[in-house]
Parts: sequence; structure tokens; C-alpha cells
Amino acid sequence: MIKLINLHKAFGPKIVLNGITTTIPTGETVCIIGKSGCGKSVLLKHIVRLLTPDAGSVEVDGQDIATLNRNALFALRRRIGYVFQGAALFDSMTVYGNIITGLYEHGQRDESVLDGEARRTLSAVGLLPDISESGSQEFEKEYAILRNKKPSDLSGGMRKRVGVARALVGSPDYIFYDEPTTGLDPVTSEQIDNLIAELARKFKITSVVITHDMFSVFRIADRVIMLDGGKVYFEGSGSELRSSDDRLTREFIERYTRRWV
Repeated sequence: MIKLINLHKAFGPKIVLNGITTTIPTGETVCIIGKSGCGKSVLLKHIVRLLTPDAGSVEVDGQDIATLNRNALFALRRRIGYVFQGAALFDSMTVYGNIITGLYEHGQRDESVLDGEARRTLSAVGLLPDISESGSQEFEKEYAILRNKKPSDLSGGMRKRVGVARALVGSPDYIFYDEPTTGLDPVTSEQIDNLIAELARKFKITSVVITHDMFSVFRIADRVIMLDGGKVYFEGSGSELRSSDDRLTREFIERYTRRWV
């Protein structure tokens, strides 16, 4: 469970977070929405202590992250996967290299472990047959081809899936998604939404999704948090958001629904 308690953050005269208090329960998929520049990404950066608040606190599973020492903070970060906008794959690396880079940077050199994680995560995101088929002729053939491809060889949807596979390495408890459907066509966007929902259900992952894609919100969100003016303006289920008669909420929904039609 993640708790944000009276969180404040300003950059010079610009107030970005102005007393944010909310909870992200274990196992839920929470979509964070709001206008560009409203503090969505800043909020996530506080959870992993890439930023420190001017006031307030962040708790992850009962731990105030401001009190964590270096080793404890790194241990927390290893429990959180991050899917960047545009996937952010390393162009010079193969699919395999992109998948295992985090483990390698943390000192893992056992090729069987690295290879096993690549197989497991690529299977989990639907780029390979079910991992139970590992060792079969079909699985090994597809894996041999895929692992050696470069990001430039992949479609937009495949790059997103490789980005998600990289975030799954190490079996994290949390995955943060930053605009996971940006730049994708409607069919591929729906496939990525289905993947997010499937992974959350299958692996019991708590998912936090920053998005402007209202179709995604209504498909995957257990709960929606809308930020405005540095505060939580709306918090509730997708159906409650859809039925809201608040003027600002309706304008936001209509604007970003039209944008994606």
C-alpha cells in the first residue's frame, strides 16, 4: 500500500503539489489523470524518492521512505517496475540486453538466471508462447529470433511490450506506467490495456498508470485520481468518473476523449 500524506512540492514560485493526500491500495490499478503539468509525474518521483517533498510524507507498505537508508531505498526501488513513455528502450541493445540490463547493473552475472528472466517476462507479455512451453522447438525458435532483435526491428506495440517485460524483471510488487498507450493506434492501445489488466490480475501487481487516454481509464482503472491545482480534485471509480456532472471533470473527459477518437 502506498500512502501520500499532505504532500507539498514547489519548484521556485511554481507550486506543483499543494497538499496531496491519497492512498493506493495493494493490488489495485489506479489511473492518475489531469492536465499536462499538473504534477502526475512529480507525484510518482516522490514515491521512489527521486524527489523529496517540501512538506508531507510518503509511506510504502508502512515505511516512511524519507527514513530509509541507501540500501533500504535501493531494495524498495527494486520492488517497483517502471514503464516509460515510448518504452525508452536502448537502441544499441538487443531485446535481450534491454530486458536484463537492470539485473546486470545490480551485479547478476549468472547467465541461466538472466536468460530465465528474459524468457519468463517475454512470455508474460505475450511476445513468446507460454513459458511452460520453454524448451519446445517452437518456443526456442521464436526466442532465438526475438532476443537478438533491436528496438528498430519492432513495431510500436512490440516495443511497449518489451518495455513492460523489462519492468517485470525481478517480479516487482508495483509497476508504474507513464502514458503507456501514447503514440499507439486504437487497436494496439486496447491490447496494451488488456496486458496491463492481465498482469495485474495474474501477478497481483499494484499498478499506477499516468495517462490522458480516457478509453484506457475506463477499461482498466479500479480507481481514478484526478489532479488539478496541485490537489486531488476527484477520486473514485471509473464509473463514478464517467457519471460525474462536475463541470471541470466533464470538460476534461470530453477533451481527452475527443482527442483519441
